[in-house]
Amino acid sequence: MSKFEYPIMSRSEIVAILAESQIASISEHDLFNPNPEFISDLYAGLLFHIDVLREEDHGPLEFAALEQLENPDLHVESARMVKLYNRIKEVLASTECPEKFTLKDLIRPDTGRTEFFLSAILNFGLHRRAKLDFLRPIVDELNAEIEDYNEARERELPLVQDVDAKVKELRLTIAGLNNHQMALRASFRKLKEKTGEMDDKVVHAIERALEEKKSTREVAKNSEKIAMQSYRDKNAIAELYTKVFKKMFKHFGQMQAIQEQDFKALKAKLSDEGVLDKSLEAKLEERQAVTCNQTNYVMSFSELAVLSLKLSLFISVEQLDELRKQLEKERDLKLEDATKDFNNVKLDVESRRRDLEARQKNVEAVVVEVL
Repeated sequence: MSKFEYPIMSRSEIVAILAESQIASISEHDLFNPNPEFISDLYAGLLFHIDVLREEDHGPLEFAALEQLENPDLHVESARMVKLYNRIKEVLASTECPEKFTLKDLIRPDTGRTEFFLSAILNFGLHRRAKLDFLRPIVDELNAEIEDYNEARERELPLVQDVDAKVKELRLTIAGLNNHQMALRASFRKLKEKTGEMDDKVVHAIERALEEKKSTREVAKNSEKIAMQSYRDKNAIAELYTKVFKKMFKHFGQMQAIQEQDFKALKAKLSDEGVLDKSLEAKLEERQAVTCNQTNYVMSFSELAVLSLKLSLFISVEQLDELRKQLEKERDLKLEDATKDFNNVKLDVESRRRDLEARQKNVEAVVVEVL
């Protein structure tokens, strides 16, 4: 659908608008019987008025363009007419005119078609002028703002120049920083290579520390096993001594019981001998012929026998008691030696365990520092 309506203006309206717009001063008779020269000038004036045609477009053609033809003098007007025709077609096409403008409308203009095309171009001009009148305050306001911006730009020009100088300095600084960055990147690459070497060394150190830790643990386990075995052996020896002591103590009790039985038997025997002595005394009284020396000798012999028996019994008890004390002393000494050995082994194992823990902490600290 067209942007403009195409009411066909009357000749009087066309004449009035052309005169009012100071485009051309014509009469209705000129439109009733138009000629090609008049119509060409009228179309050119309309196009000049709406700023579609310029002076150089409708003026004389350049000699360089005309000399391409055989008779350039004969083609001056035709070339100007073709230019005008193309401009009119462009204007009518932009207004979406329903009628097609042809070259015949310039060479042999028709009254009705001429009035229709003039009405279309005048409507476009009126519409354009209305738009320009509407936009003129806005344009004036924009021009005022542009002037304000230009003044502000002139006022801020020293600041802009200062900023430009600072920008140049910053560019130089950036260039220096870029060079410094390149140097830092090179240093970073070197440090990265050194870090890789250090990582390899750290890995080897950690592996070596782990191997040492493993071997130390194995040594500690072996030492602990040896200590436990030594403790078990010494404990077994102590238990053996205890069992031997118990057996000896039991044997001593049995011997003491046997000695007590022997003592009782001897005592009974002595009692029997006392009875015998009494019977002998009775017989001696009967035999008064026996001398006092013989009687004294018999009595001394009996007393000596009893005394000898008592002494042997006392010596046996003393020996058994001494043997018991000696066995108890040896048992205590063995137990004390076994306890000392066990404590020494325990202290050795504990010391090795503390050394292992300290070495493990040192290795972990080294690993943490490296990582």
